[in-house]
Parts: sequence; C-alpha cells; structure tokens
Amino acid sequence: MRNLSIDIETYSSRDLARCGVYKYAEAPDFEILLVSYAADGGEVWCIDLAGGEALPEEFKLALTDEAVTKWAFNAQFERVCLSRYLGQWLEPESWRCTMVWAAYLGLPLTLEGAGAVLGLAKQKLKEGKDLVRFFSVPCKPTRANGGRTRNLPADAPDKWEQFKAYNIRDVETELALQARLRKFPVPGDEWRSYILDQQINDRGIRLDMELVTEAIRCDEQSRAANTRRMKSITALDNPNSVTQLKAWLADHGLATDTLGKAAVKELLKIAPEPLGQVLELRQSLARSSVKKYTAMHSAVCRDGRARGLLQFYGANRTGRWAGRLIQVQNLPQNHLLDLEQARSLVKSGDFAMLEALYDSVPGVLSELIRTAFVPKPGCAFLVADFSAIEARVIAWLAGETWRNEVFATHGKIYEASAGRMFHVPMESITRGSLLRQKGKIAELALGYGGSVGALKALGALEMGVAVEELQPLVSAWRTANPKIVRLWWDVDKAAMKAVKERTATQTHGIRFSCQSGMLFITLPSGRQLAYVKPQIGRNRFGGDSVTYEGVDAAKKWGRLESYGPKFVENIVQAIARDILCYAMRRLDSMGCAIVMSVHDEVVIEARAASCDDALEAVCRCMSETPPWAKGLLLRADGYVCRRFYKKD
Repeated sequence: MRNLSIDIETYSSRDLARCGVYKYAEAPDFEILLVSYAADGGEVWCIDLAGGEALPEEFKLALTDEAVTKWAFNAQFERVCLSRYLGQWLEPESWRCTMVWAAYLGLPLTLEGAGAVLGLAKQKLKEGKDLVRFFSVPCKPTRANGGRTRNLPADAPDKWEQFKAYNIRDVETELALQARLRKFPVPGDEWRSYILDQQINDRGIRLDMELVTEAIRCDEQSRAANTRRMKSITALDNPNSVTQLKAWLADHGLATDTLGKAAVKELLKIAPEPLGQVLELRQSLARSSVKKYTAMHSAVCRDGRARGLLQFYGANRTGRWAGRLIQVQNLPQNHLLDLEQARSLVKSGDFAMLEALYDSVPGVLSELIRTAFVPKPGCAFLVADFSAIEARVIAWLAGETWRNEVFATHGKIYEASAGRMFHVPMESITRGSLLRQKGKIAELALGYGGSVGALKALGALEMGVAVEELQPLVSAWRTANPKIVRLWWDVDKAAMKAVKERTATQTHGIRFSCQSGMLFITLPSGRQLAYVKPQIGRNRFGGDSVTYEGVDAAKKWGRLESYGPKFVENIVQAIARDILCYAMRRLDSMGCAIVMSVHDEVVIEARAASCDDALEAVCRCMSETPPWAKGLLLRADGYVCRRFYKKD
C-alpha cells in the first residue's frame, strides 16, 4: 500500500465551528462513528465503528506507517480525530490534504464546491448535511424522540444506512478529485510548508485564561452599563435595535440609512448632543474585536493552549494563511502606554477603576487582546517581521532602480517617495511632517493601480490631505514610479494574450499560460497561481478584461474580473508569501518553535535565557534572499516579548 484515502464521521457534544477540531476531539463523549477508506484508489470500505465493527489491523498499521501517504479533504480533521481514537499522536509528515490541492488550483475550499466546479461524475451527496446534523451533534429532547439528547444508529436504521453511503461517497469524490487534478501536482515545497503549518497548529499557543475570563466579565459589565445609559437618554425599550435607534435619531433630526461602523463615524462629525453620546455608546456596543475573548474561551484546549488558528492556503488567490477561530490575522493593535496597568486592572476584575481611568472599557479590552497570548513558563516570544516586504517585492519585480537603492541603504521609503514626488530633498522631510504623511498614504494606496478612491479609503482626508490634492498625489506617485506603472500594463497584456490566444507569454520573469481551462501564473519560486475557466469579458468601462471563476465578495462562487494592477497585487502578495514560507522552513530547520504567523510576521516561543541572541539569528535568517529571488533586498526586524505578545 502506498496511498490511503480516508473520510470519517464523528460525534461530539462540542461545537466544531466554534472550538476547532483539537478541542472538539478532547470532549469526553467524542467518538468516531464511521471510517471509510480506499487503498491505492481501489474499492472503498466502510467500517461501522458505532455498530460494533473494528478497524482492520492493516488500516491501523498504515496510519502509523510513514511510507504510506494518507489523503483526506481537510486532512487535519481526520488526523487529529484518529490520533485521539488511537491514543497515539499521528504526525503530519505522511499526510496530504486534498483541500490544499483544490485551493492551490483556485477551487472552492469545500468538497461539494470543488466537485461541482469540476463536474465530477460522483458528487458529494447533498443530503449529507442533514445526516450529519442528525447523528453527529446533540439533538433537542422532545416528546416525539422520547426525550433523548443524541440520535443513535438504532433510532433511525434507514438514515444510518444513508449515512454510511454518504461516508463512502465522500471518499469516492475525493478520489475523483485527485484523479482530475493529477496533471497539476502541488510542488514539494508547498507540501513541506503544509507539514510545517500542521506542526504549528499542533503546537498551538498558550493563552492567559485568567485575563480572558475577566475580560469577558468586564465586557459584559461594560455592555450592561452602556445599554443602561442609552436607555436613559433615548427611553427606547431596546436601544441595541437598529430599527428603533434609527427611528429615534430621525425623530431628533439625524436621519441615516445605516448604523454601520463607517456611517456612525461620519455621523459623529455632525451629531449634536446627546445624539453624539448615543452614537459613541452605539460604537462601543458594536465593537466586535472584544468577541475574540469569547473565541479564545471556546478554542482553548485542556492544557491552556489554543490550536488550529491558521488555515494553510486559506487565501487561494495568493496562498496566504487565513485565520481561524480567534482570527489572528486581524488582531487590533495596542497603543496604550500603560499596557501593564490596564492588564492588571482587567485581571483583578476592577471594572470600576477601569471606567474611572479610561474613556472606553471596550477600547481597553480591544488593545489587550494581543496580550492574552503568553509564552509558556521559562520562555519568551521572539517576534520578527519583514520590513516593507510588498514595497520591496514590487520594486524588484518592476526594476524600479531608485526604490531598490532606498532599500539597499536607509530604507526610508515614505520619505524617499515623498522627496521624489514633490522634488524636495529627502533630508528635509521629518517623521511628523505632512509631506511624509502624503508619501506614506501614497505608498500604501497606489502600488496596485489605486487612485483617488484608494487614497480616501486609507484615510488620506483624515491625515490632512485636501480633496483637491488627491488626484495630483496619484499623478505624482505614478510619475515617480514609471516602471511600476509599466509593470501593471505589461502584466495586463501578457495575461490577456495568454487567455485570448491560449498560449504562453512572459513578462518581468513571470510566466502566463492557459491549460485545461485554467490560467496559470508561474511565480519566480516555481509556484503557480491558478484562475479557473478564464475568458475575455467586458469591464465596466467597455474595454476587454480577463474574467475567471472564484469566490466573490458575497462568498459565493461566480465570475470575477481582473486586470493588470490587480494581477500584480496577487503576484506581489504571493511572492511575499513564498518568501515567508521559505524563511519559516529555514527557521524550523534551525529548531525554532514557531507558534503563530500574522501576515509577514513570525512569532516564536524560545527559551527566555537566550532570546536576545536567538532574535538576532532569526532576523538574520529572515533577511536572507531565497535563491530564486536574486537581487531582491530583504530586511527583517524583531523584538522580544517576555511576558505577553504585543506590538513593539
């Protein structure tokens, strides 16, 4: 046996979506109900564990045999659950994930969705969701079901037979998916990065559960107090009701169609009192970041560590990681100068003192979220990230010489950009000057074809840039970066030609090709970005553009449009991601215990006694350019967190 394809059905009283598979499998009542498998693509066998059948010895031996490659769709689930069942931890080295393969080729991250897009003959059975709901999760006790809280096979024999058929079909669909994708294998480096990702998820990261518990309690008290204040001012039965609050605001001369975050921010600029106070209270009550504490409480395992926080290839357009459960990819920053004091007050449960000392308790709780991640005793966190990675990559790719010179010397890209845009000596641009602000906002907003709208979206007006300055700022940045602008449109032409003529094209070291209904963009690393079923369509300006199928803004599968600058954004972010993967694999080979990655940042749990020397080695390692990116100038900076994770 060389390959083993597996799918399992399980039961646990814990909510998988909220707690993740690691905690799910820790539940006292967790059990595996069904195991279906096929060896080397042969016949699919279903083992009814709930019905008293036993796993064949051959199957159990294969699970622990590193020479046998185990396949599953979202293989982390099967691996973790089978580890719990066997009482023996299954390391990820010999496991491969069909979901990652699908993501690599731009397909949906569900077996049903991937099968539908590819038109597989054997699709995932649609009745499966109802069967999972019936057998795999607790049920409500009713008179009709005799007051039971769980459905067993004997309670619905016909449904149980359907459940077994559903389990078998999942393996058949996975095998069909593998057969269809076989022409486009995932590169070896990607599987090595996947294995590292699984090891990071298995390792997890420790949480300060005392802080988490008290933060949840403080948030409940804050919400209750703010709701009372809103009731006192508005006399509404439920001031948290959007409908009621909109009507109250309209009655007091402030009509609005929405109470979304952006709308409330704008309304606060014109709202008289007490309407402004009500809107501020509404903002506090609507703050979603403090919900991360609840997510932490749901996800923490019995040893105090949260696991499964990273989704490998979660962003299948670029291959970047996505956050799961606690969503570490969008943690609020911390700017409190007295972080330690605020943290101590929350941990002591002193809500009254928090209210007295700070304008916003939810704001304090939001800033403390990062500090809930703590190193284990005797250790510290080493935090290191790439400096201006996307700006460096796009300059290298486009051959924008002056930018590369900046990165080779002082690295002050905002000042250098402003100096070039406004024709003033860079030395005259100070850190707090408006020119530096303009250089910064231009760098952040305009690298991927952004214009006036992008500047506004990134807060240019709030930073002091006048409306009439926006378009000149766009023009100045593009004039200062002609090779980047040329890169956008060279990429646009290359992609368009590849799709129109079904041929291979190349520009700036990036290859474009159409094959088997896919547009592939081959990166310098050799990894490919995939765009499903590309066509030439019409854009909103009436010109030609490349369209393809993917997940849209509404998280539905549909036809999307792209063009040169957008392709460049995908390419640059994908290259930056490949650089991060290269660095993480090297750090792992050095013995670094990576516990988390956040965008371009790596968090390592290291012995506190040697962390200063270790940090220098980590930054040096991350600054080394991969062999496939000769001439690219990298720099990594870092700091040590001795007590808890925070922004430096």
